[in-house]
Amino acid sequence: MADVEERNIPIENAADDGEEYILEVKNLKKYFPVKTDFFGRPTAYVHAVEDVSFKIKRGRTLGIVGESGCGKTTMGRTILRLHPITGGQVLYKGIDINKLSAKELRKLRPKIQIIFQDPYSSLSPRMIVGEIIGEAVKEHNIVPKEQYREYITGVMKACGLQPHHFERYPHEFSGGQRQRICIARALALNPDLVICDEPVSALDVSIQAQIINLLKDLQKEKKLTYIFISHDLSVVEHISDDVGVMYLGNMVEFGPKDRIFDNPMHPYTQALLSAVPIPDPHVKMERIILEGDIPSPVNPPSGCKFHTRCRYCMDICKEKVPEYKEYEKDHFVACHLCEINAGKGETAPAAQDKPYGEKEV
Repeated sequence: MADVEERNIPIENAADDGEEYILEVKNLKKYFPVKTDFFGRPTAYVHAVEDVSFKIKRGRTLGIVGESGCGKTTMGRTILRLHPITGGQVLYKGIDINKLSAKELRKLRPKIQIIFQDPYSSLSPRMIVGEIIGEAVKEHNIVPKEQYREYITGVMKACGLQPHHFERYPHEFSGGQRQRICIARALALNPDLVICDEPVSALDVSIQAQIINLLKDLQKEKKLTYIFISHDLSVVEHISDDVGVMYLGNMVEFGPKDRIFDNPMHPYTQALLSAVPIPDPHVKMERIILEGDIPSPVNPPSGCKFHTRCRYCMDICKEKVPEYKEYEKDHFVACHLCEINAGKGETAPAAQDKPYGEKEV
């Protein structure tokens, strides 16, 4: 795919482009400088996102999972260019977002929105709900002025809010209602792609279900595409079509939801899934306990970053970075053991040993 200049795609027509994939991320990198020399030149970096690649089709949901600090949120913000991109490409319907000027990026902003994690700190306490939802609508001239109020109340109704909430302030709402305000603010701009940064992590379980069902209903109605960032694998399994697993800035496994949950190939994915509780007293999970702490992203280990905590660690894992390869249709893994087993015509260690599997008790 080419950038906007090569294909000559007007920004305002990007939403009508007929690309198969709405978003393509290629070898995305994001480093933050943490040390400088006498002259102010960076000498050490936090490798927050390292060579991440994936694609999303329109109308689908990509779930991103991993431990705290693995780079999930940073990746989402870098895709939006809220953080400048260190390396790689982010292609929205063929348009390289990193090559857009500030004016061109502003035109594209309504099409890619984000729902922030904390519904308390992400809403201005000095603005009424109608202004919070409608601020960007005015800025981007989404609707004529005479239709503004009606349009905002319509968005609010779609997100489970009442018209009389228009004049209220955020502190008058519960956590679930505040998250609905955040969702309404994102959807008011008619986006194609929404990055959901742990949108239910601060909510009660019953409220989580309401928000997840709301997101799914809105997706079906408006053909939205989601990147759903979460720690909760049960939620990710419920809402996602595809799943990406991140570890220390890298995408270690990516594929359709069914393949990830039924046949996790990477040892890190196996460990994550082994921690998911099963609501059946007759089934006991064999929990995989990861020993040690996550290495520092300032000075990551050589070779495979996961080798310091991996039960299958080999000498090659300490020396060589594993190749990110497709082992099943649309199922990508970065693991030396998978590569060795594939060369022997065998399955990955997860499929053989099932150390995360279920046992009847």
